[in-house]
Amino acid sequence: MLKRFFGYYKPYKALFLLDFTCAIIAALLELAFPVAVNRVIDSILPSGDWNLIVLSSLALLLLYIISTAMNYIVVYFGHKFGISVETDMRQELFNHMQKQSFSYYDNNKTGKLMTRLTNDLFDISEVAHHGPEDIFITLITILGAFILMLQVHVTLAIATVVMVPFIMFAVGFFNKRMTKVNTRIYENLGEFNAGIEASVSGIRVVQAFANEDYEADRFKGLNGLYRQAKLAFYRTMAVSSAYNYLMVRLINLFALFFGSYFTIQGELSYGAFVGFILLSNIFVRPIEKINHMIEMYPKGIAGFRRFAEELDRPIEIENRPNAIDVQGLKGDIEYKNVSFQYDETQRVLDHINLSIRAGETVAFVGPSGGGKTTLCNLLPRFYEINEGSITVDGMDIRDMTIESLRNEIGIVQQDVYLFPGTIRENISYGKLDATDEEIERAAQMANLDHVIAAMPGGMETIIGERGVKLSGGQKQRLSIARMFLKNPSILILDEATSALDTETEQVIQESLNTLAVGRTTLIIAHRLATIKHATRIIVVDENGVGEQGTHEELLASGGTYSRLYEAQFLQ
Repeated sequence: MLKRFFGYYKPYKALFLLDFTCAIIAALLELAFPVAVNRVIDSILPSGDWNLIVLSSLALLLLYIISTAMNYIVVYFGHKFGISVETDMRQELFNHMQKQSFSYYDNNKTGKLMTRLTNDLFDISEVAHHGPEDIFITLITILGAFILMLQVHVTLAIATVVMVPFIMFAVGFFNKRMTKVNTRIYENLGEFNAGIEASVSGIRVVQAFANEDYEADRFKGLNGLYRQAKLAFYRTMAVSSAYNYLMVRLINLFALFFGSYFTIQGELSYGAFVGFILLSNIFVRPIEKINHMIEMYPKGIAGFRRFAEELDRPIEIENRPNAIDVQGLKGDIEYKNVSFQYDETQRVLDHINLSIRAGETVAFVGPSGGGKTTLCNLLPRFYEINEGSITVDGMDIRDMTIESLRNEIGIVQQDVYLFPGTIRENISYGKLDATDEEIERAAQMANLDHVIAAMPGGMETIIGERGVKLSGGQKQRLSIARMFLKNPSILILDEATSALDTETEQVIQESLNTLAVGRTTLIIAHRLATIKHATRIIVVDENGVGEQGTHEELLASGGTYSRLYEAQFLQ
């Protein structure tokens, strides 16, 4: 795991070496001060040479200025290095998540994924920056101070550092415990964020059902779990901090007690005694820093473990080694013995065979759960088939690159997702490099231009999160405009008008009919009156593909479609 962690240092070797070198120089300069004080008190002060004292003070001032510069570099460039590593990790994790299939998102809560991308990585920059630096400087400072203390008085030095092994044992023990606690904290935080995301996103439903008290109680439970995990962390940290505080103060006490004894006995000069006290303070300073390390490092270690765990999660749908980019597909689609199941117990499609000609408009109807949407979701490889193959223009879709395949397919859904921002930004999502003329033409073809003209901001109107400031019909027209801009070869309309009123539905249907011209179009519909124009209507139920034919042919056959249509007509 350490090898993997340090692999992220490679792009920033120069920055790390600058930080590391300056930190070492600053630590060594810190050791020079007690030695200088010793010399001033024992050698220069008794001579009464004021000029020499001034020169010594100026030399020390120069050392402090250099040390100040070193500390500035360590703080700024060290943190720059740390945040660079953290940023790279976060970008890599986001890119990995982008490649995951719909199944991955079906089984993971948005709030928990957000936690992986944010909180899990917050402390990694501190560990990346301070980790090697703190460990190395702690060792060099302790060792350097101890060697200088030995030169002053061997017995006093040994008596002073006798507590160090007890502190080192505590470091290992508490670090292990706090890593486990932090892992639990991150897990609880994921659930906590998922609960917040669900409640805030669904606030309209919460208020519509007057369930604020229920949500408050649910949040209180999640909040309590997170609090308990944090308290466990702080409890362990408090014990560790108190233990280390006592050990450090005993080191200072031993230095004072035994140093006083040896000074009275004449084995130590006053200058050597003062210098030794200063050295003992430098000696314990990195030990005191260990408390901070014990608090910070377990967070970073736990966060990196969860980061690595997420990166190691396999991507279910990937390009084959020799997959090729496709462009300008005609749209001949064929399902050959296609079987699919979401999990081991839920088989949705069983050996489906189906051919759709280029330019044909095919509507899928049937009961909910029959597999209509699944059939269409398999085409852009949102899910991977378990058996059989799907071909477009005679080529297996798995032999095409995922990006080029999806560029050839456009999807208009009932639940339109719009991004926070302007109308222009949301339309241009269909073609990121579109010109203003192309965007305006797409809006016109979707019958959205009159709506935009009536808005005070026009194309620059802010539509709010998920387009909350727009009506259902306006949102649907915007999604259609986005599709006109994309200009795909194959079009999938998934219940695109079922949530709209009759008048709006007719306007949207006209836009959809215009959009479908010259494209292979797959329509998933419950309102059968909207698909009379389809070239072919296919009934999909739990047994697979049932009836096929035109609206008139299926009505005349008196089968499932006829019964469904009569039931809706009577309603």
